[in-house]
Amino acid sequence: MMLRLLYSLCLYLLSPAIFLRLAWRARKQPEYLANIGERFGFYGQRRAAGEAPLIWVHAVSVGETRAAQPLVEALQAAWPTHRILLTGMTPTGRAAGREVFGERVIQAYLPYDLPDAVGRFFRHFAPDFGILMETEIWPNLLAAAERREIPVVLVNARLSERSARGYARFGGLTRPAFGRLAAVAAQTAGDGERLAALTAPQVEVCGNLKFDVEPPAERLATGRAWRAGLGPRPVWLAASTREGEEGPLLDAWLRRPVDDALLVLVPRHPQRFGEVAALLEQRGLRWQKRSVAQPTAETQVWLGDSMGEMAAYYALADFAFIGGSLAPLGGQNLIEAAACGCPVIVGPHTFNFLRATEDAIAAGAAFRVTDADALIDTVHRLFRESGELAAMRAACAAFAAAHRGATQRTLALIARRCRRAAR
Repeated sequence: MMLRLLYSLCLYLLSPAIFLRLAWRARKQPEYLANIGERFGFYGQRRAAGEAPLIWVHAVSVGETRAAQPLVEALQAAWPTHRILLTGMTPTGRAAGREVFGERVIQAYLPYDLPDAVGRFFRHFAPDFGILMETEIWPNLLAAAERREIPVVLVNARLSERSARGYARFGGLTRPAFGRLAAVAAQTAGDGERLAALTAPQVEVCGNLKFDVEPPAERLATGRAWRAGLGPRPVWLAASTREGEEGPLLDAWLRRPVDDALLVLVPRHPQRFGEVAALLEQRGLRWQKRSVAQPTAETQVWLGDSMGEMAAYYALADFAFIGGSLAPLGGQNLIEAAACGCPVIVGPHTFNFLRATEDAIAAGAAFRVTDADALIDTVHRLFRESGELAAMRAACAAFAAAHRGATQRTLALIARRCRRAAR
């Protein structure tokens, strides 16, 4: 209790810095200045008596929001008299929620983990039970839910060894938070063991919900149309790249280009589109923005500066490098690429998605490289070896199909732990 009080005091003292951070991020994404009151638990008019009861799902940003889609749809089918409250922390995640769910869910920002803010959140929405996606553990939030007898389940839960060590260092604060969960649906056995070691109760291995996300048919059709417009030209994708990766990748590509090949470059974060455009200009590359024009025969790099179109980019490309893995950032998820039938290359750093990555490599759907030069070596080989590329595409389909079913396992766990709470 004392550690949580000290933690809360630190958060209150840092509150002015929160406003500065939001203002700083709003320089590139003005949406960060919208709905600021929600980040402190102020949601306007109170919900009217008699409104449909709520199931609360928290998905911090874009990836978690998209991963939540099959579970949200299953919850709506299992509890048809309830509405879904979808909370997040980023404007891009909120935009993804609008795209995926439209008006079928209520959207709001989850407040920062200040005691009075989370108290206002629960008083305003009073959900029957809550679901946190992946690794969203907040001490005051979970303490407030426990006081109100609102069960909260952590689903699609993953915890790397590095993160587990970090949580353990602050065990006096984090262990009680994990202990307040009603249950945990872990992605893998390793995730489950690490979560149980932090006192998380009722841990079950349910798999990864992202395998159950169907790529949007209209996005796949868009990608195929782009491909038809390019003809037989070779195309490769650098997807979800992070800071410090694009420069080495572009330099290695310039040293050993493939004649007539098009590189489609899609940064992970929209606030970096301008920064990456500047890197392309500095290197004298002929490039186009997705938002401005389709690539021509002279275009060397097509900059994907759009949101929500990753499935289209995967459908366009012969294969994809998944970013966040050349730099020591832990990688991004390769499951969507595999579901779209797009073979994958990853760098050496994939600790955030280690099990899925290792399984994909073992299945023949992915290939690991050590650095940017090795990446370009592999690009050359895959363009040259059409048989290997075809085998990888088939392996992608088999890999994605073999891992489906997490939604129903997760829903069964939620029903056992939360059905009594639902009105």
